Amino acid sequence: MSMFCFQCQEAASGTGCKIKGACGKTDTVANLQDLLIFVTKGIAVWAEKARTAGAPVDHATGKAISTFVFTTITNANFDEGMIIARIREALTLRDAWRVKALGGCGSGCGCSCGSEVEALSECATWSADTDDKIRAKAAYVGILTTTNEDVRSLRELMIYGLKGVAAYAHHAAELGYEDQAVYDHMVTALAATTKDLSADVLVGLVMKTGECAVTTLALLDKANTTTYGKPEITKVALGVRKNPGILISGHDLRDLEDLLEETKGSGVDVYTHSEMLPAQYYPKFKAYAHLAGNYGGSWWHQNEDFEHFNGPVLMTTNCIIPVKGTYLNRLFTTGAAGYPGAAHIADRAAGKRKDFSALIALAKTCPSPKEIETGEIVGGFAHDQILALADKVVAAVKSGAIKRFVVMAGCDGRMKGREYFTDVAKTLPKDTVILTAGCAKYRYNKLPLGDIGGIPRVLDAGQCNDSYSLAVVALKLKEVFGFDDINKLPISYDIAWYEQKAVAVLLALLYLGVKNIRLGPTLPAFLSPGVAKVLIEKFDIKGTGTAEADVQAMMAGV
Repeated sequence: MSMFCFQCQEAASGTGCKIKGACGKTDTVANLQDLLIFVTKGIAVWAEKARTAGAPVDHATGKAISTFVFTTITNANFDEGMIIARIREALTLRDAWRVKALGGCGSGCGCSCGSEVEALSECATWSADTDDKIRAKAAYVGILTTTNEDVRSLRELMIYGLKGVAAYAHHAAELGYEDQAVYDHMVTALAATTKDLSADVLVGLVMKTGECAVTTLALLDKANTTTYGKPEITKVALGVRKNPGILISGHDLRDLEDLLEETKGSGVDVYTHSEMLPAQYYPKFKAYAHLAGNYGGSWWHQNEDFEHFNGPVLMTTNCIIPVKGTYLNRLFTTGAAGYPGAAHIADRAAGKRKDFSALIALAKTCPSPKEIETGEIVGGFAHDQILALADKVVAAVKSGAIKRFVVMAGCDGRMKGREYFTDVAKTLPKDTVILTAGCAKYRYNKLPLGDIGGIPRVLDAGQCNDSYSLAVVALKLKEVFGFDDINKLPISYDIAWYEQKAVAVLLALLYLGVKNIRLGPTLPAFLSPGVAKVLIEKFDIKGTGTAEADVQAMMAGV
């Protein structure tokens, strides 16, 4: 095989992509991403040694590690040159930490450090001075180099959780919010994957990654709400205006802020797409009159959505899919995102905004967006808004008006089997409320499901990271009802997953003690039978079945 990747839900044949990624990445890109993780593990090895010697992981290193790991998340970066540049950055940072760890010693110094270095994983010592050597090495550092299936499964489960953590930590850091504990755990966990550890120790580290995910989600929630205000219940327009527009997709709210500031008074409107929709719920963004509305659906519809939009499109994070159509010359990437042939917007300098002048200039030459739908959708039900309705919600539960809440958070995707989530939403009795976050909501957020005594039956908390809001709500309801176990609440979990941010959210839920989670449309290919057995026995995780059978079971509390 020319590559092997099984990190996303679309893993070929339910086992792994071996020739080309189902996401569209080439074998070369897949292997280079493996090498970037490999070298980042080397940074962690030396940083851990230096930390033991009294040199803590500084925030610059933590942010760099987050960026490197984030770059390898599904559908974020398809650009070989950009990934090679990241590998070179990682090698430079790794070698700087080697000097810190060894106190300036190195090969040939005559002390004992030489034998110490030889005993380390190759990720801490390998180097290359040309792109050709980098490409050559990339084919030999992949997932399958760990031969024990259960150990490989646990290592990858932890790494994929870290990829989600890295994404969320990156967004928080862009707003000036960082947590030393998050960076310390990333170093510990990445270094641990280079060691011969028992399955029990690895399971413990996986759960620590869940704890780290909770910490990071809380950090990002604080960063977003402190910077932009607490989300408010908001009606978002789905139609278009007559001005030219720029469409922004992804998750990075700081990028949206920069874009809105730079487009003020330009005659160019800004529209959100997919996971950027929840930005419309924040008070600071609502103040921009030229934030025109939301355009299109979830990420996998982007070929059609971007083609119809007519103006420039900015991808701030994942999810990018291979371009089909004529919009490549209007496609821009920034941050961890990259795509061959698309213009890339450089990172912002300290105290500055990113320079989006190229998008604005191009937008002024483009026709206004083609209208693809009309009307509006309602969102903004983050934890503060739902808790403001707590008395009304509790009364509805106690009266029997609300029989059950169903958390249907997570990712959308292309598989036909994902129609299951639409079917569940349609099948659920009218006395149930759906709590959602992430692009999974596009499977049912435009259905006419009505309300219960003024409480909408679909409560959209926001982006995938706002799954934290749903956890806060569940913990508060546990307190209000006086339960000693979160699993006694009338809440079922029917989670859609696609990529690694969903893995981080899943590990966060497991750390919080949530059990009986349905996960679909398929269980992860990276779970070995042995690891899957542990998750099933300890947490009662199960796959999805038919909508009718699952709804019946959820209403019965199983």
